Amino acid sequence: MARKDRRRFLTGVLATGAATAVAPAVKAQEKETERAPTALPPTTQVAALETENPGEMAENRIKGTAGSDFMVDVIKTLNIKYCPANCASSYRGIHESLINYGGNKMPEFLTCMHEESAVAMGHGYFKVAGKPLMTLCHGTVGLQHATMGIYNAWCDRVPVIVIGGNDLDAAHRPPGVPTFHSAQDIGAMVRDYTKWDDTPISLQHFAQSMVRAYKIAMTPPYGPVLISLDAGLQQEVIKEHGSEKLYIPKYVPTSPPQGDSGAVKEAARMLAAADNPVIVADRAARTPNGIKLLVQLAELLQARVIDQGSRVNFPKTHYLSTGPAAVSGADVIIGLELSDFWNTVNNWTDNGENGVGENSSRIKPGTKLISISASELLTKSNFQDFQRFQAVDISMVGDAEATLPALIEAVRSAIPNSRKDAIAQRGQAARKAFADQEARAKQAATLGWDASPISTARLVMETYNAVKGLDWSIVSQSGNTSNWQNRLWPLTEHHHWIGRSGGFGVGYGAPASVGAALANKDAGRISVNIQADGDLMYAPGVLWTAAKHKIPQLAVMHNNRGYHQEVMHVQRMASFRNRKSNYGGDMGPVGTRIENPDIEYHKLAESMGWWAKGPIKDPAQLAPALREAVKVVQSGTPALLNVWTQPR
Repeated sequence: MARKDRRRFLTGVLATGAATAVAPAVKAQEKETERAPTALPPTTQVAALETENPGEMAENRIKGTAGSDFMVDVIKTLNIKYCPANCASSYRGIHESLINYGGNKMPEFLTCMHEESAVAMGHGYFKVAGKPLMTLCHGTVGLQHATMGIYNAWCDRVPVIVIGGNDLDAAHRPPGVPTFHSAQDIGAMVRDYTKWDDTPISLQHFAQSMVRAYKIAMTPPYGPVLISLDAGLQQEVIKEHGSEKLYIPKYVPTSPPQGDSGAVKEAARMLAAADNPVIVADRAARTPNGIKLLVQLAELLQARVIDQGSRVNFPKTHYLSTGPAAVSGADVIIGLELSDFWNTVNNWTDNGENGVGENSSRIKPGTKLISISASELLTKSNFQDFQRFQAVDISMVGDAEATLPALIEAVRSAIPNSRKDAIAQRGQAARKAFADQEARAKQAATLGWDASPISTARLVMETYNAVKGLDWSIVSQSGNTSNWQNRLWPLTEHHHWIGRSGGFGVGYGAPASVGAALANKDAGRISVNIQADGDLMYAPGVLWTAAKHKIPQLAVMHNNRGYHQEVMHVQRMASFRNRKSNYGGDMGPVGTRIENPDIEYHKLAESMGWWAKGPIKDPAQLAPALREAVKVVQSGTPALLNVWTQPR
C-alpha cells in the first residue's frame, strides 16, 4: 500500500465506529458475497473457506486484499491450534484477519491479561501436546512484559512462536503512544535467549520467515523464536507484479541431531563393562517414546536411573528408579540432556560468609562421565543458563532421545555373555533398594499428617487420592512442596508431570498450568495444579482466561503465606553474621511474608468465574473438599481450593 493510501486507510478506520453504528437493520439486509481469495496459486492456497466468515462485503475501503490475510494463510499451514495474546494496536491488522478472514480457528485467539501469561500458556501447552502455540506481543512494552516467559522457555528448551507488532516507519507512524511503543529492533531485547528472530519487509519475506521460525523452533534443542511484524506490512494491500506470485513454503520437519556413531560405540563399551553404571536424565524424554527408550537402556544394563524431573523421563514406579545419592557409588555415569552436569556430580554448600560457597565431590575418584546433550548447540554467552563447566570423558553433542536407539543397540552388542549374571544380580539389588526407598518416603510423609496448617505431604497425597482413578496430569511445578509429588505419585506417563519452568522465574506456574490444562482438555484428561501463592499473584488475570475459554483444572493452593526460599536466605545470612534484631524476635519474614492482610484466593478465583472454596485449615476438611472440587472440574468448570499449608 502506498503511503498516501495507507494514511487514507487509517483515516477511514477512525470513521468506522460511527459508520457501523448507523442503521444496523439495513446492514443486516445487505447481500453477502463470497470473499475474494488471496492471490496464491491454486496448489498452495489454503482451503480455509469452512472456517472463515464468508460475509465480507464486496466493496471494502482498502480496494483489495489485506496483506495480513495472506499471513493468516501462511500460519494455517503450520496447524497452530491456539493464539493466547493480549490485544494491541501494533498487530491489529493480523488480529482482525485471524478472527474474521481466518474464522478464529487454527489458531483460535485466546484473550490474555498479560503477555508473560500468554507466553507461559504456550510453554505449558507444548509440554503436554508436543506442539507449539503462537502469541502476539505489542511493540516494546508488550515484549518487555513477555520477556520472563520467553526466558523460561529458552532455559527449558521449549518452542514458542512470538510475533511482535512494531511501527517501523518513523515518517508515517502515528505520533504519541505508538511511537513510544516502537523500536528500530525490538528483537534486540530477547535475542540473547531466543533461537532466531527476523523482521520481514515484504509479504513473501513473512511467508519464508514464519515457516523458517517454526522449523527452527521445532528442531531439537527446541527454543523460542521471534518475528518482528511491521504494522504497515500487515495493512498493506496485496500487489503482485508480473510472474511474481505469492506462495507459501512447505514445512518439512528437520531430523534431530544424533550423537556421533564412534562416540556411541565407545560409550556403549564403557557402560557394558561397568560394575555400577548410573543413568541421569533431565530433559531426555521429548516425547512419550523417550520414556520407553530409557526403560530399554536401563533394563538392558540393570542400571539405576536418576530422573531429575524437568520432564517425566523414567517411571517413578520402576524398580530401577532412584534418588540423586546413587551417583556416589557409580563407576560410570551417563547424563542425558542435563541442565547442570556439574551439580549432578558435585556438592555446593552455602557457607554464607563470602558468597562463594564450599565445593566437594559427590562421586568417587576415577568415575567415568558420559554426556549426551544438544544444549551445546544452543549456548550463548550472556545469560548463564549453561551452568558451571564439567569435564567429561565422552561428550556427544546430539539429541539424547534421537541417540538412544543407536546406543541401545550398541550396548546390546557390547555386553559379553560373561557379564550377564553380574548384570542380573545388579538388578536384584536395585529391587531391594527401591523397596526400601519407597518405605522411607511413605514413612516420612506421615510426619505432621494431622498438623494445622496442613503439611505439604498431606496436601499432595490427599490430592492424589481424589484423582487417582482418573486420567490425570500435574500441570505446574508444584511450588516447593518438598518434591512430594515426585516422591510419591506414580509418575509413569509423559503427561503425568510437565516439569519445572526452566529459568525458575516466579509467575510461570499459574499460566503454564492453564496452557497445559488446555492441551489436556483436548485430550480428555483432568489437570491438577498445586499452585504456589506467590506465583499466582504475579499475574492472577490468567484465572479469568481459564474461565473465559472454559479451560478446566483443579487448582489446590499451597498457601504458605510467604516466599519461604527467601525467608531461609535472610535467616541464614543473619546466622552467619551473628546478627540480632534490634526489635527482638526473628526478622527474616520482613519483606518475605504474604500476610496481614491474608489473601483470600478463593474469593479472587470466584471473582474471575471459578468455583472456589476456602480457606481450608483443618486437614480433616481437605479430602471432602477435594472430592467436591473434582466433580466440578469434571463438569467443565475450573475449581480452586484455598488451603493453608506448612512452609515446605
